[in-house]
Amino acid sequence: MPETGWAGPGGRLSGLGVSQGRAAGPLVRMAGPPSLPAPRPVADPEAEAATAVKALEAVTADLNRRAAAARTGASAGAGGGGGAGAGGEAAEILEALAMIADDPMLREEAETRARGGADAAHALEAAFDGHRDALAALGGYLAERAADLDDLKHRAVAAALGLPMPGLPDPGHPYVLVAGDLSPADTAGLGPDVLALITERGGPTSHTAILARARGLPAVVACPAVADVPDGTIVGVDGASGEIALGLTPEQAAEVMERDRAERARLAAATGPGRTADGHPVRLLANIGSAADLRPGAEGVGLFRTEFLFLDRKQPPSPEEQTAAYAEVFERAEGPVIVRTLDAGTDKPLPFLGLPEEPNPALGVRGLRVDRLLPGVLDAQLAAIAEAARATGADVRVMAPMVTTPAEAAGFARRARAAGIAQVGVMVEVPAAALRAAELLREVDFLSIGTNDLAQYTFAADRQHPALADLLDPRQPALLGLIEACAAAGREAGKPVGVCGEAAGDPAVAPLLVGLGVTSLSMAPSCVPLVREALAGLTLEECRELAREALA
Repeated sequence: MPETGWAGPGGRLSGLGVSQGRAAGPLVRMAGPPSLPAPRPVADPEAEAATAVKALEAVTADLNRRAAAARTGASAGAGGGGGAGAGGEAAEILEALAMIADDPMLREEAETRARGGADAAHALEAAFDGHRDALAALGGYLAERAADLDDLKHRAVAAALGLPMPGLPDPGHPYVLVAGDLSPADTAGLGPDVLALITERGGPTSHTAILARARGLPAVVACPAVADVPDGTIVGVDGASGEIALGLTPEQAAEVMERDRAERARLAAATGPGRTADGHPVRLLANIGSAADLRPGAEGVGLFRTEFLFLDRKQPPSPEEQTAAYAEVFERAEGPVIVRTLDAGTDKPLPFLGLPEEPNPALGVRGLRVDRLLPGVLDAQLAAIAEAARATGADVRVMAPMVTTPAEAAGFARRARAAGIAQVGVMVEVPAAALRAAELLREVDFLSIGTNDLAQYTFAADRQHPALADLLDPRQPALLGLIEACAAAGREAGKPVGVCGEAAGDPAVAPLLVGLGVTSLSMAPSCVPLVREALAGLTLEECRELAREALA
């Protein structure tokens, strides 16, 4: 941040910095669903009816404006290979919602209830609830769409009460977004006007942190005090240190943004493979969820998260749909692509699987364990991956999440190789796997350590829990010891051991991992330049010394 005046007249706050970079701009808070006040006496029913209609018109106009913006972004990104489809799909969804809000029957029902003596907010709630019940009674696809009416209802009620509409704000200018927390859908839907993220809750490996890094947005989580900062306050955000400066001037904010642009340009100009100062190679790979996430600079894909293709679906994607999505990534990626098979369960529920509720899902059926109940899902996915690899001629490898025993590793490897995939690995996410790394490597060709879950299970600390963030610090000696054991097993077997957890993208932690002996680091594409520079400034022996100090 600027050396002069960074604290600002409003002082500063501190949270957990989870995504590198610096930004500054006016704070805008994400509004939640409005609280409906108690019904009030109505003196002018016609005025209430008019208020209800204006609220519906406001919702319709807002959704149409967002749809147009999504279409504009889709058209602009048409040559970018992946973004256009997402923008067009978002526009279609928003336009469909706008049509519902503009439904004459809905408007007539709200007017009728208002003229009958209900205030505008309660008239809208009753009208939406009636339509929701009708859709739910129809079953099938229409019943699934009934939930959309809840979001529209919240928006209309907020408009009638003169409150901000819930969901992501759209102030019409660049801003720093503040929220209690963000769902993956919220974060994935962020527009270009969002300069940085601040959340009251969350941890270093929360979805907000992961998606912010993927977008290259500075982010600070676990900062409850930000709830007291008024909207419109110009704040500066340091995504590395976690510091938030309050009350900056517009000139100071502009200086922060200019310095960040210059720093990003400097880092992006440095290219080439990952190496320490004395030339020790460390492959720098990218974590992606689709072809749209691919960026130049990485030496391949170390983690292709495939579950984004399955989200929010009642039926699994067809074999043809899966093959096409995988092939798009394989064709565009530079270097090898490591595909993680479906990682479902706990914080990533997939409706089409129909998994039963569990009292402790983090310790239940997730990742590869889903195969115990639904083996056909894995077989179909492996077949689609193999077909896409054959069609593109790409260097494709697969790995399974949540592997616990050598027997599980052997079973997965057998099926993947039978499908036609030569290079097979597993993820190390539970201590049992790390403690048996040598046995795992007798069955598979490589290991990839998921530090997010490995920390969670090692310390019995929920990765989303802000009060336990210190236990999830990747520099915890117990966690580093497990990583070192895996790396040692890899050296003994002559097989690669990488890290694909969020620790790999932290320029302060990456040298420790190299010092422990890992051979590759996979991270959000935006983190590659920072990690490349961090490694280039240290010799391998200096990395080893850092690792020894951290272990001690």
